[in-house]
Amino acid sequence: MDLDILWMILGCILLLTGILGSFLPVLPGPPLAWIALLLQQIREEKPFTTNFLIIWALVTAAVLLLDYYVPIWGTKKLGGSKAGMWGATIGLIVGIFFLPPVGIILGPFIGAVIGELIKGKEFNIAMKSGFGSFLGFIAGVLMKTGITLIMGFYLVKSFF
Repeated sequence: MDLDILWMILGCILLLTGILGSFLPVLPGPPLAWIALLLQQIREEKPFTTNFLIIWALVTAAVLLLDYYVPIWGTKKLGGSKAGMWGATIGLIVGIFFLPPVGIILGPFIGAVIGELIKGKEFNIAMKSGFGSFLGFIAGVLMKTGITLIMGFYLVKSFF
């Protein structure tokens, strides 16, 4: 019984880290939340079925793949090029370190615009590409946060 409390506390720590990871690209948010669920299987009473854990592993993998694809799709859909996508990625990394937490949002946008301008595109087209990158990033954050919070619901529910 004492060890069960340890697994619950570790699960909560992983879940909270997973929620942070939904916003910070350096932390794998949904996988950490899934590991929090998996860790609960060590408790005396196993709260989840194998099928439940497999389904959530697949959902987690799908969200991770979409998280990489959606910003690229958003940038391309609104006229961006590889330069804009690289700029968005570099802008995200720079934004995290120099302007947290606002840099996480502004970094990809500014980076995509600069990337497109360096490539020689007109300012209006570069701004449109930056906006696509921004929308893709926001969609990814919302997707990861939603999935992580749902897993958090199941984690807390498993305590009762």
